Amino acid sequence: MGKYKVIQVGCGKMSTYTMKYALDKGYEIVGALDISSELIGKDIGNVLGNGDTGVVIEDIANLNDLISRVKPDIAIVTTTSLIGELDEILTTLASNGVNAITTCEEAFYPSVSNPILTEKLDKLAKDNNCTITGTGYQDVFWGNLIYTLGGATHTITKIKGSSSYNVEDYGIALAKAHGAGLSKEEFDKTIAAADNISDNERQELINNGTYTPSYMWNVVPWLADRFGLSLIRMSQKCVPIIAEEDIDSSTLGTTIKKGFATGMSAIVCGETKEGIVIEAECIGKVYGENDVDTNAWTIEGEPSTSVVITKPDTVRLTCASVVNRIEDVILSNPGYVPTSQMGEIEYINR
Repeated sequence: MGKYKVIQVGCGKMSTYTMKYALDKGYEIVGALDISSELIGKDIGNVLGNGDTGVVIEDIANLNDLISRVKPDIAIVTTTSLIGELDEILTTLASNGVNAITTCEEAFYPSVSNPILTEKLDKLAKDNNCTITGTGYQDVFWGNLIYTLGGATHTITKIKGSSSYNVEDYGIALAKAHGAGLSKEEFDKTIAAADNISDNERQELINNGTYTPSYMWNVVPWLADRFGLSLIRMSQKCVPIIAEEDIDSSTLGTTIKKGFATGMSAIVCGETKEGIVIEAECIGKVYGENDVDTNAWTIEGEPSTSVVITKPDTVRLTCASVVNRIEDVILSNPGYVPTSQMGEIEYINR
């Protein structure tokens, strides 16, 4: 393999690890971009805690120009959780034939929440011979790990999972997407209201590209695709997690008062033509002193199997997954290709 050239889009918390891991694995970082005036103009070495590298963080508005200058093979995009907010970035990358891999949670399987944008990006990527995908922690811990357990199962009736994470670890966009800091009334009017609708109303929002999914909304169909199942219906319910006492949020830069939301629990249920039910819950909130990340999944059937992982290092596992998928993306067929169609994610031994 040649030494692939990488650009980093978004130089916040996650990029500290994606850039380090990419460099450790022998990739060449040839550019970096952000929207923050505090980061623009700084050498990426300032983000990594190293000496100057000669790669200076540029304004995201320079993306097209940067591509022309450095001719990257792939872009790592670590900015936001909703694919609609990545439209301009991913469109620019695909139009220039640059592969893209993103930690955007909706990008994990976006055709079920924003099909119009997914189809547009898929066509652009195919026309320009590049690949776009989303990956991260969920690729292994909500996806391929469960698929592997299925390989030791005779019959499956239900796949059930629950995962919790600290929104403080991922930046302000994710914290706000989980309703952290909202009053219960504000939560009900904004986040919860999206699910107090009929299936037809939800589908209309999806078709218009205006639906706001929870993370598991894009995981359930990924699992169905990986297992070769046909989804016939999905439902989603989001409920706030209410603070029992005041709790400080460094990401929001404020104290969440008792009675306000620290985050939310979202449960997505998928029914399949084959009769297997997939139910997945994600709990994202500002952690208190005694909270830790957990990941628990059960395959019900013959035999039934449960796996529980306590204190997974979710941030670094996410970033390592991104870097370990780089060659899969570069070598993939062109288009918008979810990782459910790329096979198992593998350790890169170098």
